[in-house]
Amino acid sequence: MPAPERIPSRGLTEAGLRTLLTEGELTVLGRVRGASNAVLYCTIAHRGEERTCVYKPVAGEQPLWDFPDGTLAQREVAAYEISEATGWGLVPPTVLREGPYGEGMCQLWIEADPETEAGSADGLPPLLALVEDEEPGEGWKAVGLAEVGEGRTALLVHADDPRLRRLAVLDAVINNGDRKGGHLLPAPGGRLYGIDHGVTFHTDDKLRTLLWGWAGESLTPEAAGVLDRLSAALEPGAGLATRLGELITTAELDALRGRVAALRASGRHPQPSGDWPPIPWPPV
Repeated sequence: MPAPERIPSRGLTEAGLRTLLTEGELTVLGRVRGASNAVLYCTIAHRGEERTCVYKPVAGEQPLWDFPDGTLAQREVAAYEISEATGWGLVPPTVLREGPYGEGMCQLWIEADPETEAGSADGLPPLLALVEDEEPGEGWKAVGLAEVGEGRTALLVHADDPRLRRLAVLDAVINNGDRKGGHLLPAPGGRLYGIDHGVTFHTDDKLRTLLWGWAGESLTPEAAGVLDRLSAALEPGAGLATRLGELITTAELDALRGRVAALRASGRHPQPSGDWPPIPWPPV
């Protein structure tokens, strides 16, 4: 499956959307409930253009003992930078800016595809399912057994989808410690986005994800080429490396280079290390 076409959002290019998010006037409409940190739903307007967006002020972040440096907002922007460098466009346009409650992350709001918004018959988010069989059916990849109540278990599976496979590579690169099912957003036009990337770029292996279905398998030629380009873009002095140096620490940037090098050397999707719970909780 070829990479999805980068279709501008209602007439704005990717650069135009970043300008809107950076320079536009933010108006807070409400708070997104259920998040551990402050997540504000807003409109943003600039030069006759208006969109909806998410604004996560640094002031609303809960401190994390194992992420003492920088902010979650900076890591979210760094994840967007890596996503753009891959050419896959897996993270919605995201910038760091001042807002009504101080500096924070501002990200374009993605409307879910109404055909997939309801998710599976199990009540799981789209692209995930529970099956009673010991092996996943055609078109699905096994994640692991899950408790479904009354002492019963079922096999949790995710779709064998090229878009998810790209996202699994991105997560391995950014060391995503929290890839839950609810962070997958199928959008109209066949696009798939991943959101909530605050727990990323740690120097230690923190990869926790529901996308283990390709663990140990060979990377696609497309992914191998992307990693080659990323390696060059992360060289000291390169534009991407310079931008990331303003968002994450020097040690984290070095660890990022190391992960890209390791993936290129192995040519395979990573496997759970056994030193860290491989699946986030709650998983969805």
